[in-house]
Amino acid sequence: MRKLFLVFAFLDAISLIFLGMQLWQISSDFSKITLLSEKISSVLMFPMFALIAYCVYAQIKAKKIAAVWYYVQFPFRLYLWIFSIGFISLIPEAIGLFEDKWFDITLKTCIMFEFIRLYLTIRNHKKLS
Repeated sequence: MRKLFLVFAFLDAISLIFLGMQLWQISSDFSKITLLSEKISSVLMFPMFALIAYCVYAQIKAKKIAAVWYYVQFPFRLYLWIFSIGFISLIPEAIGLFEDKWFDITLKTCIMFEFIRLYLTIRNHKKLS
């Protein structure tokens, strides 16, 4: 169980790196965003970064509060497309496959894994309680 939380912490740390790059882009180009939904998404990314960073710390320390905060994060992760294994969506670009079908496959894989992670978090949280 502890190892599972460490794996989740590692995956979230990787997603924090990519989220940090997105936040840098958002902060430099925020005035160019015109759609209200995109502005809301952009603003929500900043507290999500802090919340995910706190959860990485809490998961490393094996605190039960990390699971509770993950439950809070889950709908926002789906809305903002901040996935634990979201970095796999960059693999087709890294190997030079720029076809649209790969993005759909990797996005569905990321969403599926996020639901699996939710299930495993609930199961392990019940064991801790």
